[in-house]
Parts: sequence; C-alpha cells; structure tokens
Amino acid sequence: MKRIAQFEKVSKEQFIKDFGSVFGNSDHEKSDLIYSQIKLPKRATTGSAGYDFYAPASFVLKPGETIKIPTGIRVKIDEGWVLKCYPRSGLGFKYRLQLDNTVGIIDSDYYFSDNEGHIMIKITNDTHTQATVELSAGSAFSQGIFCEYGITVDDDATEIRNGGFGSTSK
Repeated sequence: MKRIAQFEKVSKEQFIKDFGSVFGNSDHEKSDLIYSQIKLPKRATTGSAGYDFYAPASFVLKPGETIKIPTGIRVKIDEGWVLKCYPRSGLGFKYRLQLDNTVGIIDSDYYFSDNEGHIMIKITNDTHTQATVELSAGSAFSQGIFCEYGITVDDDATEIRNGGFGSTSK
C-alpha cells in the first residue's frame, strides 16, 4: 500500500466558526468539548478501502431533510491523489442517505484554502420508507477513499484554489 495522505484536525477556531454557522451554537464551552472529541478518520479493518468519518455531534434527519456537517477534519494529500467521499454503505442501504454532491471530491490543494481545507459533508435523508436517521456523536456516517488520478499530456492548469464547493470554477 502507498502511504500518500495524513488526516489532521482543523484549528479549534476554524471548527468553532464553521460549526456555529451550521448549528448556531454560540456556547464556546460546548464547542470546545465537541472539538476535543473529534476523531480522525480511520479504516475499520485491514481490508477496508474507506476511511470512516465520524459525526462531531449528534443529529437527527427526518425524511427529506438535509444537513451540512463540519467534520473538523482536513487532509494533506500527495499530488496526483484525491480523496473521494461517499455515505457509509449501511446508511445508504437502510435510509438512502446521500451526499448532496453525489461524490465529494477533496483535491490535494484544498488543504491550503483559507478555511484550512475543512471537510464539510452535506447529506440528505432521501428515504422512501419515511425512516428517520438518528446518529450520535462519534458515529461513522461517511467514508473516504483515496484514488490516484492522471492528467492530459497537454494540461496547462495554472490557477490556485482558495475555497471549497465550486471554488475551481470562479
């Protein structure tokens, strides 16, 4: 196996800012506690391809509801590699839990963005059975898989990223 990446937490300040923008939490003591309990993504078994991402706080998603989860995680990835994010298979199977962008793509240069490369995962409960998804803090809800990629022989990209969703098309 090639070792090509390293997960890290974003700074406490970045996490509190992003967490507060989603959950409206101005309780810094609670935010500090949530930050201290963030778990770095890891594989469940030696044969697992995916690195599980864990919910930093508990949440409930009723049918049709969407939530953007600030994971508190960033990743330093070698050039020529990308992290692809998907819902956990069991949650997709049971609830049709889906990422809103279908597959999250974390490029190697995202690490250097103004938001510290904070990985946000936006999911929707797209159930057809009217089931509610309830996940407790620390539960695995998404998974990321590292993939190598190539570029064309005449590639001439020179732009530098600074941002997340849609930042490469500005």
